[in-house]
Amino acid sequence: MGKTVKARFSKGVIKPLEKVEIEEGKEITITIMEAPSKQKLGAFKKSAGAWKGTIDAEKLIESIYANRFLSTREEPRL
Repeated sequence: MGKTVKARFSKGVIKPLEKVEIEEGKEITITIMEAPSKQKLGAFKKSAGAWKGTIDAEKLIESIYANRFLSTREEPRL
């Protein structure tokens, strides 16, 4: 059985922020994933659109479709 629970790390101890029903003395495995901070999330949002105008998307799409018709294989000899 698996369950994801939010917790807080304080003074070397991980404290669940919601009730966890585990029998006393039961051995469990914990996977720790750090929640993104508001500062990191803000930096991510600020970077949105940074590539705008650096690539002509229409030209790129045309190039991709044109390259699909190019054959780099040699014709098989029979």
